[in-house]
Amino acid sequence: MPMDADGLIPEAFEEAIQAQRRQGKRVKMLYTVPNFHNPAGVTMSLERRPRILDIAHREHVLILEDNPYGLLGFDGRTYPALRSMDPDGVVYLSSFSKIIAPGMRVAWMLAPPGIRQKLVLANESAILCPSNMSQMTITSYLDNFDWRGQIEDYRSMYRERRDAMDAALSEYLPFCSWNKPQGGFYIWLRIPEGLDAKAMLPRAIAAKVAYVSGTAFYNDGQGADHMRLSFCYPTPERIREGIRRLAGVIDRELETVQLFEGAKQEASKFPATLDQQEER
Repeated sequence: MPMDADGLIPEAFEEAIQAQRRQGKRVKMLYTVPNFHNPAGVTMSLERRPRILDIAHREHVLILEDNPYGLLGFDGRTYPALRSMDPDGVVYLSSFSKIIAPGMRVAWMLAPPGIRQKLVLANESAILCPSNMSQMTITSYLDNFDWRGQIEDYRSMYRERRDAMDAALSEYLPFCSWNKPQGGFYIWLRIPEGLDAKAMLPRAIAAKVAYVSGTAFYNDGQGADHMRLSFCYPTPERIREGIRRLAGVIDRELETVQLFEGAKQEASKFPATLDQQEER
């Protein structure tokens, strides 16, 4: 679904619904990450939230609101959940894996009463039984430790690492473009035209730096001109070194592309062969 700096574009959402209708199909659900989107890093503006809800309500589209990064805004600001504006039209999801520890694969859900039991049964069918140990550990942590203070520490740490990546990109890859997220874990980097992030990944791994190709976030082959970079785990020093290595890989890819483009241009200047002239 098309987005810009203010998140999901309402007109694009409405057009997607109409396009499916013209094919005799109906859009039943919208999945969205409104805060610090993965991978784009953008946040849905306050002005757009009621517009998206109005379209969904009018077209009878259920919204699945995934908000694992909502507490990780770098300025401490929180945004109203879509569900808070429309409890009957939104299923809300979030996870402890982003605000406590990645190994704590425990999430929670808020759903309208009419579908709640069906979702419980679907969850039981999918995972049979969630980890009791993880749930007990999280319960003890929430009861006995300053988890709000811990999240504030995370915000400060991730802000520093976001700034380190932004500075390194400005230094080593000024010819690329990217967002500067106000929360979450990710920067969405656009690479120069002619490069393919998916094809380039093995060479990046050989240089001991990794990313997720933009193609992983599309179902139609798009995204080769983007890559998702994560700043949540490495230190600022390692982030800078990683971007330096990535820049080396991209520079070599650009040189190769430019070399072949130059060879093609030179070849086009040569006179046609005798066989080609006879064919003409």
